[in-house]
Amino acid sequence: MSENTNYGPLSQLIGQWKGEKGIDLAPEPNGQEENPYYETIDYVAAGNVENAESQVLSIVRYHQVVKKKSDNDTFHDQIGFWMWDENTNVIMHSLTIPRAVCVLAGGIYRNETTDSGEVILEVSAAVDDKEWGILQSPFMKKNAKTTSFAQRITVGNGKMTYKQTTMLDIYGRVFEHTDENQLKL
Repeated sequence: MSENTNYGPLSQLIGQWKGEKGIDLAPEPNGQEENPYYETIDYVAAGNVENAESQVLSIVRYHQVVKKKSDNDTFHDQIGFWMWDENTNVIMHSLTIPRAVCVLAGGIYRNETTDSGEVILEVSAAVDDKEWGILQSPFMKKNAKTTSFAQRITVGNGKMTYKQTTMLDIYGRVFEHTDENQLKL
């Protein structure tokens, strides 16, 4: 890994982010529940790696911890990496949660910014996508199958907002599980 890394659009992520306005819409056997939450996400510059002597990826490692406001219990703990290929402008988000689910989502960074100069990152994955996929244990496939994942982050000027949607096949129905929050450095 190199210390002279161009993180491109990922450079806006680096730092410790905190947010207290999170809303989680999660499935329940007889409907859904809404969980207000707060969280911390630590993004760390991790240099770059070379793949097959022809691809260089800039890497940002992260750890996200989410706690319910109602009882302060951690209900989501996630680790992963954001990666950027400067030559192709592909961004990738690999994530793992301790429910035996792993996601490799990707997309093209389109150099999109808001009027105030914030960067927009969008990635997605699906179980039937040949490039960006989802891996899960046999139990999860049978009982709470993740069929797709989509995430949009807007980040810059010391603030970040995100919304992510995970489609789940759970409790005999398909459910749109959403999480969104506003965070600050």
